[in-house]
Amino acid sequence: MKKRKVQPKSPSFEEKEKISLGSLMNEEVLNKLKNTKKALQEKEVKQKEAEEAKIREEKRLREKNKSFEELLNESNMTWKDFK
Repeated sequence: MKKRKVQPKSPSFEEKEKISLGSLMNEEVLNKLKNTKKALQEKEVKQKEAEEAKIREEKRLREKNKSFEELLNESNMTWKDFK
């Protein structure tokens, strides 16, 4: 039996050209897309900050409005410690 020689793969059309989407786009359109991306990221950060602030405020109000019974139940002190 004869062994076949491994033939090197010929580079495909995509590898030959290496044209990126950015080089094909108009620079104005590319700048618009970048600005939109930046605006969406800023909006997302602001939304996360607002959500965290809301959670902190709700937690503060829950702490403020706890009854004596709830505070006593959460306490880790026992009467045996002070006997």
